[in-house]
Amino acid sequence: MKKPADRIMQGLHEAAAHARGEQVAGLRLHIPRKVDVAAVRRRMGLSQAAFSSRIGVSAGTLRNWEQGRRMPEGPARVLLALLDRNPRIVEDTLGDHT
Repeated sequence: MKKPADRIMQGLHEAAAHARGEQVAGLRLHIPRKVDVAAVRRRMGLSQAAFSSRIGVSAGTLRNWEQGRRMPEGPARVLLALLDRNPRIVEDTLGDHT
């Protein structure tokens, strides 16, 4: 059995590998079931029109998410979770002209 320090070091190595885009055996990513879409948008300081354009959904879809009539699923939920952690991820990845 590995010592706690060895398990911690292994975890750090795996995290670094994941950050480099490498496959890590047994890695499970947590994607939250619910994302407060309006709060993410407000933190970014964007109107509904600007935010929906930035993430590639219609303004109507965004309104439905914010008003709880629908929930973002799949890739949209992942993108929103990423934006919740780093509001500049779209600009940092794609540039300011998105």
